[in-house]
Amino acid sequence: MPKASIVITTRNRPQLLPRAIDSALASGSDVEVVVVDDASSDETAEICQSFGGLNYVRVERNQGVAGARNLGLIASSGEYIGFLDDDDVRLAGSLDRQIAVLEQNSQAALIYGQAIAEDPSGKQHEPYPSDCPQGDIFWELLTGNFIPCGSAVFRRACLSRVGLLDDAIPGIDDWDLWVRIAEIYPIMAIETPVMRWRQSTPRSGQGSSPTVDLIGLSRKWFREHWLELPRLQSASRAKQRAAWRSFSRNVSEHLVWEACNALGKGKLGHARKSALNLLRLHPAGLLGVLQRWTSTATLVTLLASAVRRDDPANAKAHFKRIRSSRTGR
Repeated sequence: MPKASIVITTRNRPQLLPRAIDSALASGSDVEVVVVDDASSDETAEICQSFGGLNYVRVERNQGVAGARNLGLIASSGEYIGFLDDDDVRLAGSLDRQIAVLEQNSQAALIYGQAIAEDPSGKQHEPYPSDCPQGDIFWELLTGNFIPCGSAVFRRACLSRVGLLDDAIPGIDDWDLWVRIAEIYPIMAIETPVMRWRQSTPRSGQGSSPTVDLIGLSRKWFREHWLELPRLQSASRAKQRAAWRSFSRNVSEHLVWEACNALGKGKLGHARKSALNLLRLHPAGLLGVLQRWTSTATLVTLLASAVRRDDPANAKAHFKRIRSSRTGR
């Protein structure tokens, strides 16, 4: 039995897959790589066959990322498990380093690290997240997902309590799994990069690219499912309201950012969609966001993002640092 398994899901991206496989194999000394071919119609099967020792799983009907990851979980055999998208890269030795920390903390079920954000041109930005909370991070995770999916390594044993990914929520399925794990177990983190993460765009075809739609889905999921989690149900009404306010504030800031960034790039349709969703999902959030953003430094950052069209990720990271320093977060 291998020490760890890395599950890579792929569909019709044979030009990217070999790099991801190589990086997964180099990330650990005893690692099983499980590639789930989600109904590709190209040479993906041949590419996987060229790698000796891969655990290759082929499905004939498209399952989506969450469904394919679940098939990979079932097919894998490692004590520890991680996911890797076919356009991302694990850093050499990173899996071994994370497992070593996790094994020193027997109560913890998951460990994550930083991701080096990489835009479509290949330009790299500062590691994300800049701060890596650990321990009991359940309430922080309810506010927003700060765990890059490909950076997380978790114990297989915890799945018997929390279950598999939910394929009804594509794009936030990993966030939902982290929330369910963090509700029960402590979470560890290493504040060092463990992967390179290609950032999504509205046209990239990645599962996380339709940001505005995912915000609406996450709001629905919070109200209909996370509020029903035992730990939230047993919390005081004040604690529940505080969790919802923190989540809503984060949603509002994402939507305002999407609208401003889209306006700067002349994407009026996307800006309109973002603004309408803000008014529909959290109408009171607009005033709160504008109050928090009223500073020279924030306005300069927003204007700069409109001018430097090739650097949205860096501008957004700079904006977050400014906003955090003003709000004490």
